[in-house]
Amino acid sequence: MEYIVVNGEKRLEGAVSIGGAKNAAVAILPAAIASGGVVVIDNLPYIEDVINLVKVMGSMGADCTFTDNHTVIVDARQLKIRALDDASTKTMRASYYFMGAMLGRFGYAEVPLPGGCDLGVRPIDYHLKGFSALGAECTQEHGVVKLKADKLKGANIYLDSPSVGATINIMIAAVFAEGVSLIENAAKEPHVVDVANFLNKLGAKISGAGTATIRITGVKALSGGEYTVVPDPIETGTYMIAAAITGGDVTVENVIPKHMESLSSKLREMGCIIREGGDWIRVLGADVLKSCEIKTAYYPGFPTDLQPQMTALLCKAQGTSLITENIFEHRFRYAGELKRLGAHLKVEGRTAITKGNCHYTGARVYATDLRAGAALVIAGLAAKGKTFVGELKHLDRGYESFEEKFRLLGADIERVEIDD
Repeated sequence: MEYIVVNGEKRLEGAVSIGGAKNAAVAILPAAIASGGVVVIDNLPYIEDVINLVKVMGSMGADCTFTDNHTVIVDARQLKIRALDDASTKTMRASYYFMGAMLGRFGYAEVPLPGGCDLGVRPIDYHLKGFSALGAECTQEHGVVKLKADKLKGANIYLDSPSVGATINIMIAAVFAEGVSLIENAAKEPHVVDVANFLNKLGAKISGAGTATIRITGVKALSGGEYTVVPDPIETGTYMIAAAITGGDVTVENVIPKHMESLSSKLREMGCIIREGGDWIRVLGADVLKSCEIKTAYYPGFPTDLQPQMTALLCKAQGTSLITENIFEHRFRYAGELKRLGAHLKVEGRTAITKGNCHYTGARVYATDLRAGAALVIAGLAAKGKTFVGELKHLDRGYESFEEKFRLLGADIERVEIDD
């Protein structure tokens, strides 16, 4: 099995550049097949989810060409209307975006239920509710969702909670609906805005992305175009937290500081110094980290995808901290692994309590999901001795050049093959 091995207690210093946002890229790629022209997408992260999505698109008849690791040309003019293979989609939550793209362009889609990290119950009811409101017939058999519509018509769709996936999926399909569609109580995350901007670049008429109400005026077809994916706020936050836990001095470049306000605020509260420029954030760690309270929420609240990393940091802070997870009920599955490294951590329902001031020591641990893997590496950076992090298939889904970027900052980290 492959492991990331971290020899801890090394202060991080220097600069690191952030790549394109995973959560935006994995929605923009499926949305690209809705176009009847040639689409060039730049600043893609070179990660497993992106690579697998491109393979799936190729199996559907799209001509997809990487001109380099971060740019792909998509020509979906000869796309075939076919059912997607379960094996090719079960590892990715984002495979469900093919539903909106296929339904919008062809009036038909057949997509297996999505996979991805096991973070608890993650139904697609809101997606199907939106498709039905647009006029689609939705059925589910043997783990496969089938969508069919002779014609999509604009509708007012209210989401019971601001689901990011449902907002994006419905928005993609509604681009082709006759008339005007409104998505109310829509998600406001930066990658929702990025997908809307991408679709508009191809000829869609979407307004209000980033607010609670998104308005889509239907068009008959989308053309080709070029688009650059927004920087990844979760990758940004991961390196910011890593700087804080090592008492380091790290400048994170190619970022949008506004997207990081909830994290920057908490790091300042803990005693870190945060400085910002137009496209960079500098984090100077505190000599003594203070405790604080975290409650995950939809954007602009504290992101659930940074909760595990932040919990690893709070275990080093003085005093007691409370971390409440309001998005995914299984997000704390990593807690036992963090305890192996010495964390003073107790989970009660959806709340974790850290006693703080722990002294991490190296151990062999295993990632339970993508962001948990990042949290274990971050804890390993502060641990005495060597930490071995396994189950790297999770990390590779969402982080590009993970070890290389940490080495640039002075971490003693490498990927090795160990015979278990």
